[in-house]
Amino acid sequence: MNSFRPGNPRLLVPGVPLDPCCERGEGEDDHMHLIGLIGGMSWESSALYYQRLNQGIAARLGGLHSAQCILYSVDFAEIEAMQSSGRWTDAAGRLAQAAKSLEAAGADVLLLCTNTMHKVYDDVQAAVSIPLIHLGDTTAAAVLSGGLTRVGLLGTAFTMDQAFYRDRLEQHGLTVLVPGKQDRQLVHDVIYDELCQGIVRPESRDAYRAVVGRLVDRGVEGIVLGCTEIELLIGQGDSPVPVFPTTQIHVDAAIDWALTSSKTGAAGRVDHPVR
Repeated sequence: MNSFRPGNPRLLVPGVPLDPCCERGEGEDDHMHLIGLIGGMSWESSALYYQRLNQGIAARLGGLHSAQCILYSVDFAEIEAMQSSGRWTDAAGRLAQAAKSLEAAGADVLLLCTNTMHKVYDDVQAAVSIPLIHLGDTTAAAVLSGGLTRVGLLGTAFTMDQAFYRDRLEQHGLTVLVPGKQDRQLVHDVIYDELCQGIVRPESRDAYRAVVGRLVDRGVEGIVLGCTEIELLIGQGDSPVPVFPTTQIHVDAAIDWALTSSKTGAAGRVDHPVR
């Protein structure tokens, strides 16, 4: 269902040179860096992160290999209450605390396992000295590597309505369209009322397909699945244009980082040219 999976061309994290296949030759460094996951938003998609990280490492390295990772899972009800009441500073502090805990536990690189909470990305990154890979940067790199520039964005109302995520994509040269008002509400409600609670309904899949169709009618060349739960509901088979599953893209970028031998002994900082 997904456009990006182990075996496809690897994704570029801005500022980080990558071996296209992260393959090791004889005598090369085989150190695997420790990936820190800030999850729980929701735990349904965090479980997908964990599964795909391990599947990706196994596909790259074979045998009994699995991902070296550590998960800090927050209580999503606490975070959602902060979202809905506009307490973004409180949310940033909570996630920064999680990031610092992961760094103290030995993580070399961090993933914030939610598109919406990238609203507070700068605050979380500022709290630690290790890199926090931005989901918007990896997604933009994937879209551009596919030769596309005009995409539709599906996500929570926060992600679709506010500028923090769209601006990040547009700073890479993309044109980003969002669904109409009623469609945005439908997409948001399905995420919070169903997908975050492990509910996957065929009726909602059909509704999302219709939303995608209306975006395609407006001329988009691809669809960004800009909420980590959406991949539980739809994939490439549900769209007439390429889809960009941000969870899978984020995971692939983290695996690239963790397995790139040139990282060994490095300070572990990812430079993001866009702000």
